[in-house]
Amino acid sequence: ERDMDRKKIEELMEENMTLEMAQKQSMDESLHLGWELEQINRTTELSEVPQKSLGHEVNELTSSRLLKLEMENQSLLKTVEELQSAVGSVEGSSSRILKMEKENQRLSKKLEELENEISQEKQSLQNSQNLSKDLMKEKAQLEKTLEALRENSERQV
Repeated sequence: ERDMDRKKIEELMEENMTLEMAQKQSMDESLHLGWELEQINRTTELSEVPQKSLGHEVNELTSSRLLKLEMENQSLLKTVEELQSAVGSVEGSSSRILKMEKENQRLSKKLEELENEISQEKQSLQNSQNLSKDLMKEKAQLEKTLEALRENSERQV
């Protein structure tokens, strides 16, 4: 039984390490999304007022989601640390090991949800960038049309 318990503890420690690595990757992706958001902010600041409001709304939404994800990442990191300290103090309690396995499964699901949210945020960010490009093209076309109308009006005058 002790050997089995030790084996379970080793497996849990390996699983915790895997979760930590996945969490670090998730944090890196969050940082990258923050950088992309900053880039979008810079491009929307350079554009006209109608685009600022749309870009501003998208940026606020993305910022709030990123903050939420970062808070969840911090919470998961604390939980992983608690689990590691609990694993260190466990000598042979199989009930604790079972609880830790359940907690690890819960954390794995949570991490998967976070990764899904990050990929959704990336897609949303890409969609907003595409929309911004389309709006810029439309603006350029409208400016050309306006210039042509002015020239036509000047000719008529």
